[in-house]
Amino acid sequence: MTTLVWDYLPEYEREREDILGAVEKVFSSGRLVLGDSVRGFEEEFAAYHGVKHCTGVDNGTNALKLGLQALGVGPGDEVITVSNTAAPTVVAIDSVGATPVFVDVHADNYLMDVGQVAAAITPKTRCLLPVHLYGQCVDMAPLEALAAEHDLPILEDCAQAHGARHRGRIAGSMGKAAAFSFYPTKVLGGYGDGGATITADDEVDENLRRLRYYGMEKRYYVVQTPGHNSRLDEVHAEILRRKLGRLDEYIAGRRAVADRYQEALGDTDLVLPRTVPGNEHVYYVYVVRHPRRDKIIEALRDYDISLNISYPWPVHTMTGFAHLDYLKGSLPVTEKLADEIFSLPMYPSLPRDVQDKVIDALRQVLRTV
Repeated sequence: MTTLVWDYLPEYEREREDILGAVEKVFSSGRLVLGDSVRGFEEEFAAYHGVKHCTGVDNGTNALKLGLQALGVGPGDEVITVSNTAAPTVVAIDSVGATPVFVDVHADNYLMDVGQVAAAITPKTRCLLPVHLYGQCVDMAPLEALAAEHDLPILEDCAQAHGARHRGRIAGSMGKAAAFSFYPTKVLGGYGDGGATITADDEVDENLRRLRYYGMEKRYYVVQTPGHNSRLDEVHAEILRRKLGRLDEYIAGRRAVADRYQEALGDTDLVLPRTVPGNEHVYYVYVVRHPRRDKIIEALRDYDISLNISYPWPVHTMTGFAHLDYLKGSLPVTEKLADEIFSLPMYPSLPRDVQDKVIDALRQVLRTV
């Protein structure tokens, strides 16, 4: 049986009764759209992050898109972010008509190099969009100082950082707003697409709620500003609501898997993840580095192990963003990482024997490549 980077079936077997109970609750409630499950999840997710508001939407990309629009970002504006991220971060910026402006990342933790942000700010800059990547947070204090100096909002991309903390503050509570994805692979993952944008700001929350429902203040009323049909589904909300109560348990499980990798592979020439001082890592993915990455992945196929690369193509090198005119070499750290990084299997229900299989095979392969 092929070993994959992620598999939801072990978790489903353990939580099957509760998951199906969530489906039954919604189906028998008489309300399938924007009902008690969405409201309940929004209240509980906001409370988990210590903010006032949460707006559930249909996916993480739209959580970012609506977040940008709710902050007033639109055509002609610039948004500073990174290229070492999943494409949806940049797709969301492009979809509101804004231009992404990239800064490079740190070589040792793969996160935004905040020291490069000041030089990237122009009169067109409208938002700073840090990506809390792979399960840990960007260094926020200097970014917040820049935001305050230039009167710019921060929209946190928290799609990979549910429950992560930075100097005691939880991811999603440090910006003007924050966007989350509940895609099934996430630390808090659903059984389909889903997302949410959270904020402590009343006006931003009002904008978000209007934007997710066509731009209407009330149902079947008057469109105030053109919006979207981007509602979180009741079934997904009820499943997420139940899983939210187990989020800290999921994080503990991921950390246990990471600890075993660190112990078993620490004496190899793999570059293992480094937790930034002050961060509490939640290990959405367990990303390692090696200059012979491709040969390692190919050799592991003989052991029936299929690994993943997050991400093999920096966004600024993708054909769809060629119009941004970033030349090869313009983001040297990001480009070097794309040639070397890969992810080991990581999920809280990863069976111990499967992790042992990966560790043993990897150690053997590293001796020969």
